[in-house]
Amino acid sequence: MAYHFDTVKLEKGMYGETGRTFTQVLEAQDPSEQYKGTALEGLDAFQRQLKRFDIKVKGAGSDVVEKFFSTADSAVLFPEYVARAVRQGMEEADLLPAITAAVTRFDGMDYRSITSVPDEEKELRRVEEGAAIPGTTVKVQENLVKLHKRGRMLVASYEAIRYQKLDLFSVTLRQIGAHINRMHLEDAIQVLEEGDGNGNPAPVMETAAEGVLSYDDLVEFWNEFDPYEMNTMLVSRDMMLQLLKLEEFQNPLTGLNFQGTGKLTTPMGATLLRTSALGPGKIIGLDRHYALEMVQGSDVLIEYDKLIDRQLERAAITSVSGFAKLFNQASKVLQLA
Repeated sequence: MAYHFDTVKLEKGMYGETGRTFTQVLEAQDPSEQYKGTALEGLDAFQRQLKRFDIKVKGAGSDVVEKFFSTADSAVLFPEYVARAVRQGMEEADLLPAITAAVTRFDGMDYRSITSVPDEEKELRRVEEGAAIPGTTVKVQENLVKLHKRGRMLVASYEAIRYQKLDLFSVTLRQIGAHINRMHLEDAIQVLEEGDGNGNPAPVMETAAEGVLSYDDLVEFWNEFDPYEMNTMLVSRDMMLQLLKLEEFQNPLTGLNFQGTGKLTTPMGATLLRTSALGPGKIIGLDRHYALEMVQGSDVLIEYDKLIDRQLERAAITSVSGFAKLFNQASKVLQLA
């Protein structure tokens, strides 16, 4: 059986199509649907091109970087390989899906989110016959949410990496992705704490005793969330240590859950997310269903011209994102007094 992926013409311009990624452009020319029931089922268009040029990117038998540049066509695949490895690093320890209620794709650098204002705060009143129904006003925020470009510079000569195994090179690229994702997480935490410029900083509570976190502090903190639910807690490293040492946290069932799954939960049932991106002495509690919107301006962007032409010196790898507060009372800060 003749496969169409063997005849696809690869060129630089496939990276520059507005609104479509390189893989989407490939898929349009070589749809995956036509491979159902064949040995190539389950591979996307990019993976089929790797097979076409016999490029192995992972495993003990992975090829060297130079394999991508054996032909002019195969060299076009190199930026997409870099982007996928970076994206994998961003996803490996990504806390953002656990704290964002919605992800909005936006083509630009300034975004205006929405907010809602209910007529009756925290109360659902019975509507009598003939009476007016309480409303919720939805309006755009007064100030724009600014998106930020975060990235790392790939600084390496082609001669330095040409004979490196792709499996090993991918580790470096995944680390770049992890660094970029850490910067986005710092942006998200800043918005949760300080607001997005629309007068909506998070309410702050302090512990009763100076420098000490108690179980009573946690209970009072949890109780402040009504009508929302504190189902997620971002915890700094030092506060995590104090949490783990609380007598109430040492419940045998909590320990068994941690030992069996590796997931930490508090006695209130919230998911604990430890991160050094949060300043010392702080806990951010939030209702992940209502607290934060992630505005994604772009996926991973690669300077594909430089990579294809083997000009790796100072090739930028970037991603653009921003964050908006949705319901201000859905996130709060507990800090040491």
